[in-house]
Amino acid sequence: MLNEKQSDMIEDKEKEVLELISNYNEEQLKSQDEPKIIKEEKIFKKYTIKDIVFLAIITACTLVTGAVMPLLVNVPLFGIIQLGLGIQFSLFPVIGLMKVKKPFSLLLQSIFISIFLVFMFPPMVLIILCALVVEALTLLIFRGYKNDWACVFATTLYMPMTIPLLLMYYNMFYSFNGNEKAAVSMFIGGGNVGVILGITMGVIALCFLGSFIGMIIARELKKAGKLK
Repeated sequence: MLNEKQSDMIEDKEKEVLELISNYNEEQLKSQDEPKIIKEEKIFKKYTIKDIVFLAIITACTLVTGAVMPLLVNVPLFGIIQLGLGIQFSLFPVIGLMKVKKPFSLLLQSIFISIFLVFMFPPMVLIILCALVVEALTLLIFRGYKNDWACVFATTLYMPMTIPLLLMYYNMFYSFNGNEKAAVSMFIGGGNVGVILGITMGVIALCFLGSFIGMIIARELKKAGKLK
């Protein structure tokens, strides 16, 4: 038989357990009644000095590996520049995007690139406009660069986007003196729609290959802790 003191202790323990159960049930009911607040991750984020420096370094890598451009400028084949720079101008930019996953990362790289390219081939300054178009498409479809494939999408279209813009440039720039046809026809295949489409598809394929390789490299660098 339990003595009076022991029975009182058991009753006290039972009361404590019942209170704990009651408090737990009340908390569960409150959590169900309260509206759930889902914090949406901001699309537009502030840039740090570290971000800008990294993008500048990536731009330097892009330009160094694209050093063949001065040789390609004198080759009279329409789209030769895009074919020669497709791999480099997709592989390194995608690494930059996968490190700095913020809108306008590609635009910043384009501004850095155009500062140097404008002296070699002035129409290539249009690469800034290409970056703006690609950034807008990426934001519209993927809502930023959070997804790795969004980075691949952007850099795959980046260089091919210069082809229609260059066509527009030559037609508009030389239309003032009536030599727009001569401006385009000075390139082999510049007046042939089939050749233009074929070269465009070739550039897209090269850029996708470069972007895919760049994505794999960036992922491996992240795993190794080199791309935080």
